[in-house]
Amino acid sequence: MLKTLLVIAVGFLPSLISLWVIRKTHLRTHSRLRQAALNLSGVRVRQNIPSTESDRYYLEGVGYLIGDISCKFNAQSGYIRCAVNPSGPCQTCRHYESRKLAGSENRA
Repeated sequence: MLKTLLVIAVGFLPSLISLWVIRKTHLRTHSRLRQAALNLSGVRVRQNIPSTESDRYYLEGVGYLIGDISCKFNAQSGYIRCAVNPSGPCQTCRHYESRKLAGSENRA
């Protein structure tokens, strides 16, 4: 009878160790994700500070836009200026290219 219980206990031992390792790994991963979320939220708060310069425009039918709306790379959005220089400022941007208007093409 004792040998039978010992065989059963030895048979369950790998499963119990595996469950223990899985639980420890899950707790460690959860802790790391929580810490990363806390760190990321602090970074985002600092990034969302409104700029001191007033480069926000209201365009009828579109809404608020930020940045130089005459630039080719302007995102025409109220949240991001452009893909080249998203944080600005537009005045000193070396990637500025004027936007070609639809009606200003050369007609021959």
